[in-house]
Amino acid sequence: MTKTLPPAPHDARAGQPRPVPPPRPRVTGWSRLRWLAWPLYLTCLLWFLSTEGIPAANDVLFLWLIAALLTAAVHSGHGPRGFLLVLRDWVPVMAVVWAYSLLRGYGAHTPWAPHWLPQLRFDEVLGFGETWTVRLQHALYTAGSPHWYDYAAVTVYLSHFFVVFLLLAVLWRRAHHRFRQLLAAYLTLTFAGFATYLLYPADPPWLVSQEGNLPHLSRVVWEVISVSGLPQADSLLENGSQFANDVAAMPSLHSAYPAMLLFFFWPTANRWLRAVLVAYPLAMTFTLVYGAEHFIIDVFVGWAYAAVVVFGLRRLRNRRAAVATSGPAPAPGPAEDTAERAAGRTAEDAAEEIARDTAERAAKEAKEAKDAAKGTADLAG
Repeated sequence: MTKTLPPAPHDARAGQPRPVPPPRPRVTGWSRLRWLAWPLYLTCLLWFLSTEGIPAANDVLFLWLIAALLTAAVHSGHGPRGFLLVLRDWVPVMAVVWAYSLLRGYGAHTPWAPHWLPQLRFDEVLGFGETWTVRLQHALYTAGSPHWYDYAAVTVYLSHFFVVFLLLAVLWRRAHHRFRQLLAAYLTLTFAGFATYLLYPADPPWLVSQEGNLPHLSRVVWEVISVSGLPQADSLLENGSQFANDVAAMPSLHSAYPAMLLFFFWPTANRWLRAVLVAYPLAMTFTLVYGAEHFIIDVFVGWAYAAVVVFGLRRLRNRRAAVATSGPAPAPGPAEDTAERAAGRTAEDAAEEIARDTAERAAKEAKEAKDAAKGTADLAG
């Protein structure tokens, strides 16, 4: 018996033209530059680090940061518009920070003498008669032979010069409204510190030691950098004594900025990020006190400034948001106005009817009382 084969399945695409694959993107000079942008930037940065050293000046850091943002604009394909956005948002910031650096240097020439005794007495109370800077250096520091924690202290100290700017760059790329908020906190905190430097110039521990009011202290961070031979890049603009201010110790902006980051990111941070946010100010505090850069009271005041700035700006934003959300009461429309007038007329009519009924009832009761009195008089007669 012959076995019948099943019919072939119907091809729905039979008789239709086959789809044409999309054309390959044309390789141009601009597309090649997009993929070469980051390798070129990193190559230039490594060359600069090897020849000039670590950039620790604001102007040099800003130039490399702006270059990184321009590189990101090229890589993402934004073109000239991306360049303009970078320059629009970051060149003014660089100008403001440079102006602060110049003003900070001029702030060293105040007509009143720097303060050091109140900070010293406060730290001696916390250290039970001796400052913690003296205790830590006598216990841990060996001049000319840095330990691993000395290099860790150098890393933490130098992070002050770039961590805030890196976070600003990340927020600028990913959450521009948060970039504006952090930038406002950074600039407010910076100029609040500058105002305090003018009103209350203060000596750091290493300078108090040089003046003979403390035992010998070393500037650990800078001595370790000198011993290790780690090169530092010179500033392009912030050169000269007009930018130096050795009596800008109260408050400590080195400690204020980590505290600012803690207060700013805490509400939205996860558990691990919160651990980092707490560890960073503590590590900076140890570095500053151990390295004789600040008294403990300088650190505490820096934390207080950061709290006032971050929470104050947050409260101001919340108040503005509440006012914008509530807004003025909308004016009634024609239908609502007609309903209100009708309701008003109804209420007036009801009031008039009640008054009329009350008057009629009172007249009736008065008449009945008069008739009753007359009847009583007739009976009595």
